[in-house]
Amino acid sequence: MIDINLIRENRELVKENIKKKFQDEKLPLVDEIYELDVRFREAKSNADNLRSEKNKLSDKIGALMREGKKDDAAQVRIDISKIDDDIEEYEKIEVGLEELIKTKMLDIPQIIDDSVPIGKDDTENVEIEKFGDPVVPNYEIPHHADIFESVSGLDKESAGRVSGNGFYYLMGDIARLHSALISYARDFMIDKGFIYCLPPFMIRSDVVTGVMSFEEMDNMMYKIEDEDLYLIGTSEHSMIGKFKGQIVKEEELPITLTSYSPCFRKEVGSHGIEERGIYRVHQFEKEEMVVLCKPEDAMDWYNKMWKFTVDFFRSLDVPVRTLECCSGDLANLKVKSCDIEAWSPRQQKYFEVGSCSTLGEAQARRLSIRMKTKDGNKYVATLNNTVLATPRGLIAVVENNYQSDGSITVPEVLVPYMGGVKVIKPKK
Repeated sequence: MIDINLIRENRELVKENIKKKFQDEKLPLVDEIYELDVRFREAKSNADNLRSEKNKLSDKIGALMREGKKDDAAQVRIDISKIDDDIEEYEKIEVGLEELIKTKMLDIPQIIDDSVPIGKDDTENVEIEKFGDPVVPNYEIPHHADIFESVSGLDKESAGRVSGNGFYYLMGDIARLHSALISYARDFMIDKGFIYCLPPFMIRSDVVTGVMSFEEMDNMMYKIEDEDLYLIGTSEHSMIGKFKGQIVKEEELPITLTSYSPCFRKEVGSHGIEERGIYRVHQFEKEEMVVLCKPEDAMDWYNKMWKFTVDFFRSLDVPVRTLECCSGDLANLKVKSCDIEAWSPRQQKYFEVGSCSTLGEAQARRLSIRMKTKDGNKYVATLNNTVLATPRGLIAVVENNYQSDGSITVPEVLVPYMGGVKVIKPKK
């Protein structure tokens, strides 16, 4: 949510930003909100003036009573009662307009950073940099589902009977490799100075609307029937929600957290659920990083955070690249975002394994997260970034470590988490 002062003082800037995001249908909203805000401030001003008049009259009553003018004092009380009625009416108008303005403001996209490339959708995202040399071996690499099944590591058939499409059982060494990746990601971020956290896996609706747009919520979140609770799509939701309504001390910033959670997503839309493999599923696990900082420090943290994910995958010998998200691919709350993509030697192309975003003050405004400074309370900036989302991360590691004999070499940094297992061999 943007600052209402931007609409009061620079409507054209807000409209131009909407155009950059190719959401022209929202342009009339800017003028609607402006007019509603004029009415809101007018009602507030009228109520404030009446309160001032009431205070003067209240003081007058005491003087009249001291002079013995009881009838005059009684008339003033009648006048005050009428003023109270008028104040109550204006307050109702204020509350109604304030709620309407807030609802409409939620649809106005965040002001994007000047460095964001302009484009309609993810097909116009821009490659920034590659890390590591992508290798295509001189032998065939099977589909990841076939690799997993060759080592007795995947059972989607049973998961289909138990839970339906979009779910899976990981078994044996593949399940162990999956857990090793999660544990290593946790320790990797702890070593970077982040505080480890296990958050709630369900959140209330007011937190959901505080961390994402309505469109994202409808496409992603599973709602618990008859409860004001949603299953989280990423631990970022819980972690930002942790600070809802809080005022942190300026000297406590930045707050750097890393969190583990299972994640649940409907995956509604054009992508759908992958029938065969486990690249796009309803349930996965994730190690996330979240930062709360001063707004002026946000871009520095943004650049630190995506580099952490690059370093993580490079420590696993997985080549990656960064991809700048264009304006039309940015969710409404984001100021700037980039995807981290891992090399797939089977497909001979990169695929997304993580995403880093700075959201400016958008989430902080929605959730009222502020810092206490000598100049008063100010909104903080929030950022989030994927350390590891798996099974996607698992797929990247397995494909890049698949050998010609059908075995999988365990990356050196994961061997301690695998109990010393260095090679996963196919079952005969």
